[in-house]
Amino acid sequence: MGFSWSRAGTWVVALIVGAVYGLAGTIAHAYVVVGIPLGLALGILGCAALLAAVRLLTGDRWSALATGMGMMVATFVFSGRGPGGSVIVPESDLGSIWTIALPVLIAVVVVWPGRLAVQAEHPREAN
Repeated sequence: MGFSWSRAGTWVVALIVGAVYGLAGTIAHAYVVVGIPLGLALGILGCAALLAAVRLLTGDRWSALATGMGMMVATFVFSGRGPGGSVIVPESDLGSIWTIALPVLIAVVVVWPGRLAVQAEHPREAN
């Protein structure tokens, strides 16, 4: 597969959508209900679902990587101290888990074997 403008457009859209999900997860990760880190669980689940959907629907690792990079950029940008001194991702266990879980999740989805590659190795026998 060579370069095409439609693929580049897909990567840009994937990056933007990933940034939106990364921002939402970064903001919501600290939400705790009765001792259960609901925000963290929903953030990881939402990002995992988006990454899996992009990877499965496009069949392209690069689109999934662009989505993940959008998530990572949003997390990085909004994890630092704001101009007023506020911090969205404080130094806490939940902040550490969110900061580590996201790149691990992205790596797993991007390097996961493709469906077509597995089928090519084990073609179905004709009945």
